[in-house]
Amino acid sequence: MCSLFSTTEENITQDSELTPKSYDDLSRRDVRSLVFHFLYAADAFNYEESVQSLIDNFNRGFDLSVPLDGEIFAVVNDIIERRDELEKVYEPFLANWRSERVSVCTKLILLFAVWEFKNTETDARIIINEAIELAKCFAEEDAYRFVNGILDPVSKEFRKEAQVEN
Repeated sequence: MCSLFSTTEENITQDSELTPKSYDDLSRRDVRSLVFHFLYAADAFNYEESVQSLIDNFNRGFDLSVPLDGEIFAVVNDIIERRDELEKVYEPFLANWRSERVSVCTKLILLFAVWEFKNTETDARIIINEAIELAKCFAEEDAYRFVNGILDPVSKEFRKEAQVEN
C-alpha cells in the first residue's frame, strides 16, 4: 500500500464503502507515509504554512485524526526546521549529482531517512527499506535505486560515528 489516501481493496468493505482508518490503527509504514505527505505539502507551500495548519487541513480533508501534539507533528516539524543540516549529511554521497538535480520527492525521502538515522534507534536496514518503499510509491520510477545507493553509505557513516562515540 502506497498511501492511506488510495482506494485499494484493503480499504473497501463488502458494501463498497470506504472504511475510515483510525489514527491509532496505523502501522509504522502508514505513519511514515503520512510524514512524507506532510513534508511534501510543506514543500509545496514553500514552508510558509505551519505544520499545525497542514495537519489540520489533512484531518478535515481526509477524515483523519492526526493529533496536533503527537509524534507526526514533532517529526515533521523537526525535519523542516533542520532540513539544511540533514541535507548536508547526504550531499557528500551524491557522487556526480548536484543537490538541485534531486527531485523533491527523493529529497524529502532522503531527509526523512537521515533524520531517522540521527534521531531513532531504528535499525538502519529498516530505515533504508522503508525509504526505498516510499521512493517506489512516490518518487520517479528508478528513484528507489538512487535512494538505496545514497542511504547505504550514509548509514555506514552513522555506524562509524556511533562506534567512535562508544
